[in-house]
Amino acid sequence: MVVEKCAVAGTMESSDAMVTVEPAVQGEGISFELDSVVINQYGESIRSTVMHTLDRLDVKDVKIKVIDKGALDCTLKARVECAVYRGAGITENLPWGGAIR
Repeated sequence: MVVEKCAVAGTMESSDAMVTVEPAVQGEGISFELDSVVINQYGESIRSTVMHTLDRLDVKDVKIKVIDKGALDCTLKARVECAVYRGAGITENLPWGGAIR
């Protein structure tokens, strides 16, 4: 899947995350930025969840920023999935959750 435009999903509320995706140059790969209130305890787990979700969605080139406020893995997956679909311009017949299980 190709991210064609900047897109955001989520909020800055407690137990949520705000995920922003932007297009990247083809072949550039994934640029990941994380700001989290629990980065010392769960930073690697959050990164792993985000990268796994991008892999399942077949996203190869993207700039992604996650501002985490203590979100669970299922919330992170949903926010990444939503941001990627929005960024790819997919608005109909969304296969929610199908690709990331």
